[in-house]
Amino acid sequence: MKVFTNERLNEQVLFKELDSGLKIYFMPKPGFVKKYAVFSTNYGSIDNVFVPIGEDKPVEVPEGIAHFLEHKLFEEEEANIFDKFSKLGASVNASTSFNQTSYLFNTTDHFYQCLEILIRFVQSPYLTDENVEKEKGIIAQEIKMYDDNPAWRVFFNCLRAMYINHPIRIDIAGTVDSINTITKEMLYKSYNTFYHPSNMVLFVVGDLSFEEIIETVKKSEKKYELKSIDIDRIFEEEPRRVNEKLIEDTMSVSTPLFYIGFKDYDLGLEGREAIKKDLITNIILDMLFTPSAKFYNDLYNDGLIDSNFGAYFSGKKTYGHSIIVGQSNVPEKIYERIEKLFAKNPREFLAKEDFERLKKNELGNFLMGFNSVESIANNFIDLYFDKFNILDYLDVLESIELDDLLDRFKKHFNSENMVLSVVRPN
Repeated sequence: MKVFTNERLNEQVLFKELDSGLKIYFMPKPGFVKKYAVFSTNYGSIDNVFVPIGEDKPVEVPEGIAHFLEHKLFEEEEANIFDKFSKLGASVNASTSFNQTSYLFNTTDHFYQCLEILIRFVQSPYLTDENVEKEKGIIAQEIKMYDDNPAWRVFFNCLRAMYINHPIRIDIAGTVDSINTITKEMLYKSYNTFYHPSNMVLFVVGDLSFEEIIETVKKSEKKYELKSIDIDRIFEEEPRRVNEKLIEDTMSVSTPLFYIGFKDYDLGLEGREAIKKDLITNIILDMLFTPSAKFYNDLYNDGLIDSNFGAYFSGKKTYGHSIIVGQSNVPEKIYERIEKLFAKNPREFLAKEDFERLKKNELGNFLMGFNSVESIANNFIDLYFDKFNILDYLDVLESIELDDLLDRFKKHFNSENMVLSVVRPN
């Protein structure tokens, strides 16, 4: 067992790797009533081309298969997983993102019983030709629901404007056509590759015993012949240029929705470098596109935006983008104003006092997050798959200087990698 400690935060994380290759992390929170566990695999919607475990040639599976598999793991031959947790007073859920799939629960009582159920059902897929066919209709309805959502449409149109080949441009759930080609055999092939324990992590937070957590997992987990596997994920080369500068659509909206995207070129980073880039970029966006920013208020006072206006950066090893989002009757004017602003020397509008204020604000938000088991768990998992320990986050944040922002701004924000997605009233 290893113990990671941050004395400044007065927090620690305990770690143990089991014989199966599964990594278990635990953050003790004495006195907390709520307990939380998340069981995650480093497998998301972008992992559609890979070399399956035990094979030597790559395969391409249908878009949406990771999300489809998440749905199916909740099905057992005779029992209902949700009922099992509900009877113990626990709430269970799952999610699939571009990069990971997570199964989680929170409870105040019967934690170890719930943990045993979690481990068993995630490691025991029950797939038949019949229940796979039945699920296609359910997920097709979900896909159609999102297709009818203007916010979802304008977001994915923005991704399709930025990316040419990268699978992030595809909806996480896939398409109705793609899921209709999914078979039981494809699901098992994907499951056996990406749900191997060495590709997974369990994180637990609460007032609990680490020894009992470990014993519960050992008692519940399946036995695997291999302790560790290397998964060969294959991505088609993504060109530097954007796909389209403008994508427009029409839907039932009262005011046009817009997303302005900036495609990132500084890729391949992991660990501290990746987290620092993420922090720097989001601080820049906060300095310009939050209600305390001068540029935000200029747009607001000119009647171009409302309180729905904001921005964020999202990035992983193989992709990254900044997105500015809002609604306006004249999205092209906002695009032009941003393009004009970004053509200036960033020293004109990235002021040191604003930087110091927002850096302190980010520090406060980070510390506040340790009061929520949900926030701790979700942040831990997201950082873990970036090969970073949450206890080191404070050190990285404090190391950032204004010059880091100026350098990043010049590399990332320019008209060359800028796109616009708009959904207008029909």
